[in-house]
Amino acid sequence: MAGELNVDLGERSYKIHCGSGLLPVAGSILRNLNLAAPCLVVSNATVAGHYWPVLEQSLKTAGFQPHLALVPDGEEAKTLQVAASLYDSALAAGIERRAAVIALGGGVVGDVAGFIAATWLRGVPFIQVPTTLLAQVDSSVGGKVAVNHPGGKNLIGAFYQPLAVIADLDTLATLPPREIRAGLAEVIKYGVIGDASFFAYLEEHLEGALAGDKEVLETIVLRSCAMKAAVVARDERESGLRAVLNFGHTVGHAVEAVTGFTAYRHGEAVAMGMVAAARLAVRRGMFSMEETGRLVRLLARAGLPVTLPDLDPATFRAALGHDKKIRQGQLRMVLPESLGRVRLVPVSIEEIATVVENGAAEEG
Repeated sequence: MAGELNVDLGERSYKIHCGSGLLPVAGSILRNLNLAAPCLVVSNATVAGHYWPVLEQSLKTAGFQPHLALVPDGEEAKTLQVAASLYDSALAAGIERRAAVIALGGGVVGDVAGFIAATWLRGVPFIQVPTTLLAQVDSSVGGKVAVNHPGGKNLIGAFYQPLAVIADLDTLATLPPREIRAGLAEVIKYGVIGDASFFAYLEEHLEGALAGDKEVLETIVLRSCAMKAAVVARDERESGLRAVLNFGHTVGHAVEAVTGFTAYRHGEAVAMGMVAAARLAVRRGMFSMEETGRLVRLLARAGLPVTLPDLDPATFRAALGHDKKIRQGQLRMVLPESLGRVRLVPVSIEEIATVVENGAAEEG
């Protein structure tokens, strides 16, 4: 099933290369993109320990001059302070207008490396080499790059498309189980927002994905990427349709902000957010309790949290108020109508908070 997918964005179009054994040939893939020899590879110590030697050799064999810059693990990497250190690394590496910044790692590495690529010299080529399931199915595709602000997640960023995405499925073998589970949250999201048959496939094959079944993982990565690529091609800058990709993220981002971006993986927060959105949709008469149950059961089987922690109400409301999608006190929130179909609707912060607090009280 390994192959290529095209993200059709006119002159900004690019290919997603997905399959096994891609890291050793990454240099040859990039050699055809008219890039300068120097390149800055952004990673963290954990990922670099596994994959930097292979990528470095591949790049050198193809004639590149790779320089490695390490960032902290987790959301601690997505700060302006870390960005400043990467600008220093870009200068030292001689990153010019046709020299690439390469992200080797998960979503956090991709976000901060993409932010550097978008802003260094007003934009240099950017390559995504995602090594987590979440990054392969979601954050590496679509061009959203950002760092965090203490008031909220991804408040400082840009739309900046990569020149290529190289997703080597072999990198998933070294992921801790928690990272696989977190990635599955975004995979399940795709089934809810646009493909009921894919949701049913996940219900049937979830244990295979958790066990690292290569065929199942290839299927879910390729189908997820294809769905996101189709949405991004139709709405690159989130003026309408692309907003459906935020299903679960409104509450999820608020949970991450309130808990200091350290208590939960992004996918774990999104899982909680999807349950909250489903319950809000039930409250509005848009979504059935039966389908809510299917969603909750699938998330729970994946080992993901389906109940929110006990959050301070005022702090939680403040975090919702910092959401990028807020307009005149209301949020545009993605709510499900059925498995495979969602709709963007205006929702007040108070309504979201009430549903979350009532749900927490019922579960407590």
